[in-house]
Amino acid sequence: MQCFLNGEWTGLNDTAEVVNPFNGSVIDTVPRATPADITAAINGLARGAEVMRNMPAHQRVDILRKAASLMRERQEELGRLISTEEGKALAEGRIEAGRAAEAIDLSADEARRLHGETVPLDSTPGGVGKLGFTLRVPCGIVAAITPFNFPLNLVAHKVGPAIAAGNAVLLKPASDTPISSLKLVEILLETGLPPEAIACVTGSGAALGQAICTDQRIRKISFTGSAEVGEQICRLAGLKRVTMELGSNSPVIVLDDADPEKVAAAIAVTGFANAGQVCISSQRIIATPTIHDDLLDALKAKVEQLTAGDQLAEGTHIGPLVREADAKRVEEWLGQAVAQGAKLLCGGDREGSVVQPAVLANVQRDMRMSCNELFGPAIGVTCADSIDDAIRLANDTRFGLSASIFTQDIDNAIRFAHEVDSGNLHINFGTAWRAETMPYGGLKDSGMGKEGPKYAVEEMTEIKMVVIH
Repeated sequence: MQCFLNGEWTGLNDTAEVVNPFNGSVIDTVPRATPADITAAINGLARGAEVMRNMPAHQRVDILRKAASLMRERQEELGRLISTEEGKALAEGRIEAGRAAEAIDLSADEARRLHGETVPLDSTPGGVGKLGFTLRVPCGIVAAITPFNFPLNLVAHKVGPAIAAGNAVLLKPASDTPISSLKLVEILLETGLPPEAIACVTGSGAALGQAICTDQRIRKISFTGSAEVGEQICRLAGLKRVTMELGSNSPVIVLDDADPEKVAAAIAVTGFANAGQVCISSQRIIATPTIHDDLLDALKAKVEQLTAGDQLAEGTHIGPLVREADAKRVEEWLGQAVAQGAKLLCGGDREGSVVQPAVLANVQRDMRMSCNELFGPAIGVTCADSIDDAIRLANDTRFGLSASIFTQDIDNAIRFAHEVDSGNLHINFGTAWRAETMPYGGLKDSGMGKEGPKYAVEEMTEIKMVVIH
């Protein structure tokens, strides 16, 4: 495939292979861009930003609505592509394709709702006799830097709102999964998006990041990825608007009054979807003493039923990790935890990039499984003395993206909501749950800003204040 910049599909001299992470087969090749290509793309987008700024809202609505319709028509094709290049089970790829269409459709809704407001200037003596109102205007060029783990839906959550708000978009997809992004660009062009309003440039973030982040013509950067890379982007970006959707090691508190079977059923989904390569994946399971042993038994039984292997085979629950190096890292973390006193109840074996889903017991708060983001198909269970201890453990992290609690006690549930430092809080389900409409974002090192089309549009626009004297 080719890059899209300056209003046309362009092949570059250097290319990179995109491979199926299960068997290493080559899916396609894409250009490996240079910083000069980024500058050329931004040159074109500067013109596209003016076109988009002047485009009436109803035209932006029409483009996005048609794009969502085409995505639904092609859901099976897109879902299979997502699974092939990323490695998630085919059933999950199909779901992601449908969610991406929903994100684009919701963005169309927000294009219609975009407006300013009147400001009651006469609420202070100096404002008497004056009329004030705001205008909400696009930022100009939005840079969307997207991750591998949801190669269509998380792209849609950036590109859709950017277009809805009247911006031009520079899209830099993850090197491992760029094809889904290029297919979305094809669809948007097919539905009438001006060619100069979007660019999709493929290549290494390490090679292209500085050129993207330091160009003053880019007013807004929306990034999803690791906290370490997010911090680098913020240092480079300078005086730009940024949305950072970063990592986590999400805690799940399980109190004694919970049903261990229901908890295990939920965690088998929220801890192992996409082979655990989800920034809100349930990772740290914190159980109080009475339920602890029964929960371990229930978790082991549920997780042992999960099948790992070829993501395109019907019946596979868990596909490969996106790279064999990541699978080796997960294997290493599990081995290190066992060496430090944790007990491996099931799973953990690796074959190539596939890791069998694992449950660790007796995980201590100073182990890497507790401190960092695993991004793999394993959970660690820790015993807490009480709800007080469980909340302390949940908050004992630099992250704060998603957390959950299982309990039938409404007082404890409300206490959890007030006291646990996390951007998303779930009661009686696991941490890995997101609706396209909700404000999604984290606290602490999990980032800043919110996604979800309504909230992303607000962050991709700026406010002008008008006063009539």
